[in-house]
Amino acid sequence: MKKVVIASMLVFASMVTTAGPLAFAAPQSSQSDQITIKDPAEYNAYTNAISQSTPAAKAAAIESFLQKYPNSVVKKEMLEQLVAAYQATGDTAKTIDAAKRLLQVDPSNLRALTFVVYVEKAQANGDVSKLDDAAALAQQGLKATKPEAMSQADFDKLKSVATPIFYNAIAADDLAKKDYKAEIADITAELKAVPPGQTIKQPTLADTYYLGTAYVQEDPKDLVNGIWFLARAAQYLPEPYKSTAEKAAEYWYQKYHGGMDGFAQIQQLAQANVFPPPTYKPVPAPPPPSPQQLAHNAVASTPDLKTLALSDKEFILANGAPDDAQAVWNVLNGVTAEVPGTVISATADSVQLAVSDDAKQSQKADFTINMKPALKTVPAPGTNVTYIATFDSYTQKPFMIIMKDGAPPAPVHHHPVHRHRTTR
Repeated sequence: MKKVVIASMLVFASMVTTAGPLAFAAPQSSQSDQITIKDPAEYNAYTNAISQSTPAAKAAAIESFLQKYPNSVVKKEMLEQLVAAYQATGDTAKTIDAAKRLLQVDPSNLRALTFVVYVEKAQANGDVSKLDDAAALAQQGLKATKPEAMSQADFDKLKSVATPIFYNAIAADDLAKKDYKAEIADITAELKAVPPGQTIKQPTLADTYYLGTAYVQEDPKDLVNGIWFLARAAQYLPEPYKSTAEKAAEYWYQKYHGGMDGFAQIQQLAQANVFPPPTYKPVPAPPPPSPQQLAHNAVASTPDLKTLALSDKEFILANGAPDDAQAVWNVLNGVTAEVPGTVISATADSVQLAVSDDAKQSQKADFTINMKPALKTVPAPGTNVTYIATFDSYTQKPFMIIMKDGAPPAPVHHHPVHRHRTTR
């Protein structure tokens, strides 16, 4: 019967993925586990494996040991060393496989969870099922508790590295599902979990940009926060991403504020602060005039309402206060005019037309032409036609102008030109 002392030896360093190098400091255990191996042959195989001088040889010896002794009392510790050995060889695929095997026997192993989440998120390439897996492991990692054999200081240090990685993976899954509310919460937690200096480096810097876009994509939009985090990301992103973030921040600021004055001061604040300080108070632009106010302004500023375009008269009838609408109707009622439009529906006795641009875009009728006499040929929906008719009445809600005595325009007769020959 042999006794061995095994400290946790899972060391992650410079694991290279598409996101760049991920470095973990070697943990220092406050105590060791006292493990008894009863079988001398198993003990000899164990000592042989851990005494190998090169990572490749150690990995091979550990694999041989685990195959021969799959239920060994040192299985967890050997898997930890296997992950470290494969990681030292630079073989990411074998490292992640070993880490997953370790999680089968130790589901709360924070180092293994961190490594698997980091690599799987980086390799997902937008695959939602893979991001789901990484996010599920990340949630598991956030709930991991301190092992008895690890000091609180070591656990806190490891947790400080793991937590932003977990939130980064969960936020990527949120983004893939367009769950902007959850994405905002998870990226915010990620930013709070790292020192300010780390927020200007990848991958946290990219998440700052994604946070800004999430704020302007959620419903309803939060432009104040969206502008902040887009401007913050633009201060540190390299080109061409810097220009993309800057243009987005400027666009939403212009939309929110109505101009670009004050934006330079926001850029300075965003460069110096991760989150908006109390002094960040962008002023919203005054609300635009209501349709009713626009209609009134048009009536008040036009001496002769007959000179208004038909589209303007229609806008006032549809949106104006009773006095303004009546003023316009007084100049239309009983007037006979040509009305061009697109047929929405038609019978021999009545044609519904979309006349205004808005009506055509929404494919809704805004004019009803009551025909006299009945049409010999009924136009098909979508046909562009012109009728001569007389303004008869209108309704504001739902909006419709009704015209009577409709008829196609009279055909234009072209008289032949008679050429006379001159005799010479």
